[in-house]
Amino acid sequence: MARNIIISTVLLALFGLVGTALVALVFEGTQDRIAANIEAATLANLNEILPAERYDNAILEDTVDLSDPLLGGDDQRVYRARREGEPVAAVFTVVAREGYAGDIHMLVGVQADGEVAGVRVISHRETPGLGDDIEAARSDWILDFDGRSLGNPPREDWAVRRDGGIFDQFTGATVTPRAVVHAVRNTLMYFEDHREQVFEPLPEAEQAADDTPHTDDTVQGEIDE
Repeated sequence: MARNIIISTVLLALFGLVGTALVALVFEGTQDRIAANIEAATLANLNEILPAERYDNAILEDTVDLSDPLLGGDDQRVYRARREGEPVAAVFTVVAREGYAGDIHMLVGVQADGEVAGVRVISHRETPGLGDDIEAARSDWILDFDGRSLGNPPREDWAVRRDGGIFDQFTGATVTPRAVVHAVRNTLMYFEDHREQVFEPLPEAEQAADDTPHTDDTVQGEIDE
């Protein structure tokens, strides 16, 4: 009896070790692929706001993490687009904290001159059929921000119509669009006061790496593999 218990225990231990080893091997073999897929998805989102032909730097590497309530919290990543070393636009990761069902995570692109390059919602938990019209795939509402600035409309008009502003709200849902409008306006306000910090040059070592040629064919090849 004791011998059977020992054998069973050893076999279970061996099965556990083999299982752990297999999981480790699978993880090791897929983590690079997962990272590449995340990178490709991020680049695709950025290029919806800012087409790749508008910049020539490695936008996924030319980043800075900023913390401010206007951006929705700490360590919000900003992707900087440059052409021949000159600033083109900055794409902010922003969190709208006033959503109806929780935080709304967004990308807000701001041109070097302070105009909105584009806005995309990347994740949210708003009510399906009501608040989810903030998604570009469901409605063109989000496109109304393109080309806007703090002077277009005037700052006091950066609100939904119910609050005296110029932006439409949704039928049966005002909280969600209000949160997005406020988040975009706040991003523009942050950019207006911190433009130099946003486009601060990379440290020399990073700049040298960033100067390595990055062609569209190389990027496309990485995505297609």
